[in-house]
Amino acid sequence: MKINFVDLKAQYISIKDEIDAAISNVIEDTAFVSGKYVERFEDNFAKFNGSKYAIGVGSGTEALYLALIALGIKEGDEVITTANTFIATAEAIVLAGANPVFVDIDKKTYNIDVDKIEDKITRKTRAIIPVHLYGQAVDMDKVMSVAKKYNIFVIEDACQAHGAEYKNKKLGTIGDVGCFSFYPGKNLGAYGEGGAIITDNIKIADQIYKIRDHGSIKKYQHEIIGGNFRMDGIQGAILDVKLKYLERWNNSRRNYAKYYNDSLKDIKEIILPFDSDYSNGNYHLYVIRTQERDKLQKYLQDKEIFTGIHYPMPIHLQLAFRHLNLVEGTYPNTENVAKEILSLPMYAELTYDKCNYVVETIKLFFSHQKNK
Repeated sequence: MKINFVDLKAQYISIKDEIDAAISNVIEDTAFVSGKYVERFEDNFAKFNGSKYAIGVGSGTEALYLALIALGIKEGDEVITTANTFIATAEAIVLAGANPVFVDIDKKTYNIDVDKIEDKITRKTRAIIPVHLYGQAVDMDKVMSVAKKYNIFVIEDACQAHGAEYKNKKLGTIGDVGCFSFYPGKNLGAYGEGGAIITDNIKIADQIYKIRDHGSIKKYQHEIIGGNFRMDGIQGAILDVKLKYLERWNNSRRNYAKYYNDSLKDIKEIILPFDSDYSNGNYHLYVIRTQERDKLQKYLQDKEIFTGIHYPMPIHLQLAFRHLNLVEGTYPNTENVAKEILSLPMYAELTYDKCNYVVETIKLFFSHQKNK
């Protein structure tokens, strides 16, 4: 049995008629850039999250970048974030001219260790970017408490957290702004690139509207220097169709995660994902941890079970960030986790038969290891 890490084709087939009609409508109306289909999605995405404003942009990276610029982050400023995330989080900080300041992770959640954030604050600190990695919530009460104490902004990187919640509140709605990616493999994925920013602050929203469209609200009248960060009409239309199914798809992921948890809990060589009381995760990724990671991944691949590693090399050890002079050992929890994490197949169209095959193959691997 072949099991892909994700299966975008299966999802497309399940809503094919609606998707094809949405794309056809955009082409028929020649509404290719921004326009009514993007606006409709923005309205519905804002309502879905319980936020006042949602601004569609070209990618999750653009969402983070525009949020930073709209908040006035500039050269010489410092922005605190986690050492364990996709590079886009730190890239956006650098592109805005600021300096990323990393914090090690909590060993259980793999998210930023909220108890270590305050130690990193200096007079140059302007913002914190907590990343809800794998779709699991950061402890936002502690983040917001520190931010309020030092009067700094909070930008939630919810690029993997569509529909996930912190204490019954949608992630992305707790800080000053929330940023989302609609990369195709995400829980809410476009058929290309896409992103969005949500906020309840009209001043921030107005600034982002301007920046994303060459500093303009009215055509050919440019109030500030901006750029081209607009969402395509086709992506807006596709996302609007898929948004209707997001809660159902997230619940399917949660059910498959529970099956994995129940079926793998007795394998002592594996650490399962930690579910905190405050987080209702969306299981964008289902990540286990084992010292036998590389051998297990190869064994699964040989059985046509395809997995991922998110992420194999921490940001501070990447060549792109060598200028920060952060040597190995600086963030030990992040570095240790990076050597052992493995993302198992997880998507809404997964079946229990496929989950069972993954589980039984993992059990077989560790049985062989014991007998060696």
